[in-house]
Amino acid sequence: MATDTTIQNPQVQGFFDKRSNTVSYIVKDPQSSSCAVIDSVLDFDYSAGRMSYESADELIAHIKEHSLTLEWLIETHVHADHLSAAPYIQKQLGCGQIGIGKQIIEVQDVFGKVFNEGTEFERDGSQFDRLFNDEDTYNIGNLKVRVMHTPGHTPACMTHVIGDAAFVGDTLFMPDGGTARADFPGGDARALYYSIQKVLALPDDTRLFICHDYGPNGRDIAWETTVAEEKQHNIHVGFGKSVDEFVTLREERDKTLSMPSLIIPALQVNMRAGKLPEADEDGKQYLKVPVNLL
Repeated sequence: MATDTTIQNPQVQGFFDKRSNTVSYIVKDPQSSSCAVIDSVLDFDYSAGRMSYESADELIAHIKEHSLTLEWLIETHVHADHLSAAPYIQKQLGCGQIGIGKQIIEVQDVFGKVFNEGTEFERDGSQFDRLFNDEDTYNIGNLKVRVMHTPGHTPACMTHVIGDAAFVGDTLFMPDGGTARADFPGGDARALYYSIQKVLALPDDTRLFICHDYGPNGRDIAWETTVAEEKQHNIHVGFGKSVDEFVTLREERDKTLSMPSLIIPALQVNMRAGKLPEADEDGKQYLKVPVNLL
């Protein structure tokens, strides 16, 4: 394995899904064909209850076109705004381990109760191939990845640091977008602030790749920034804002936000590593709608 830190500069290709404003990434080791997919999207028409695979097929086509070898399918957290395509991609390509933070167990426990899941729903993270602890490492070819636990948006949020790049999930948005909400069950604005400080302690020139962008004030969609830019310009945590200032701002803002349109199907699927609930005796699969619980 290469140890020269000067080569730890992953090649990153972003794919924007305009329906969920999600950015998925293919991260490639420049010295080999090895790659990882981060935060894939499964298309879902909620009104029809129908899944499709255009977004995932775009990732698969890129991997095949460039003769890449998929080693990992990473979830930065349990997404509430889109469904994961990780198992679909894994099946289509026949490779890749699905990984998420170990605190998925907490998420499964909370939402297993919300959705009244039976005892057949395992709440131990066993649906995933790898559960990451804080400061765990893994490899994408010659690239060494360090995992930082960055809770606050959800208990299971992880930032994946790969050489000069970090994939922050929903912990941070672009500087003019601020930060993610912290009012979901298990979320915590104060924890989010301290998680962000861990990210901002990375070298100033670290490239930060975010999971969502909404083009504030009509600007073009963007998904790459740096630690230095976030420190200086982030509207929620930049300019040296204190933890108390941030918590007040974040909690007041969260009170004004509606729930993501796909939160009900997304949570049920994503806490199962992108799989649907088990089929009934007739082979049909269903999603539940909890009333007055979210």
